[in-house]
Amino acid sequence: MSYIWLFFLGASLVCGVLTDQVSGLSGAAMQGAQQGAELCLSLCGALCLWSGAARVMEKSGLMQKLSCVLSPFLSRIFPETCRDAEARGYLCANFTAATPMGVGCVRRMQTLSPTPERAGNEMCRLIVMNTASVQLLPTTVAALRAGLGADSPFEILPAVWVSSVCSVAVGLLAAALLEDAA
Repeated sequence: MSYIWLFFLGASLVCGVLTDQVSGLSGAAMQGAQQGAELCLSLCGALCLWSGAARVMEKSGLMQKLSCVLSPFLSRIFPETCRDAEARGYLCANFTAATPMGVGCVRRMQTLSPTPERAGNEMCRLIVMNTASVQLLPTTVAALRAGLGADSPFEILPAVWVSSVCSVAVGLLAAALLEDAA
């Protein structure tokens, strides 16, 4: 991947020199770097918030209650993971704050796996579901929208829910087809 970025950087410099736009190129690079740093800081804040919320959920027992509600559904998709109470709790909480809980769930799946250096079928399904953005509150997207100045960062909820259902269905179908092929 670094070669690709190096290629883009070199191509930009060559085009800037050939079109006599080096000053505009350097100004745009500095502005982009500043915007990137501001965006990273806003995302760090959201990640800290939801990691803290995850810890509160875990300590208060809310994760366990959520686990009881979602277990009948999730135990069909993740039967091995749902046998472990801690992993099941992270898995269930993953639907409210995907990134921090998903990381916790994958870490727990690795400790339970006989081959922790390889991603098992259930870990792949979880990653497919997270990539498909299955969550009740899309906190990362909302943080991005808020960081970029959106007045109502959560106004996208209905569209996120509909697209989540469609993308999860297709993703799980693909995972099932590839699981049988492997």
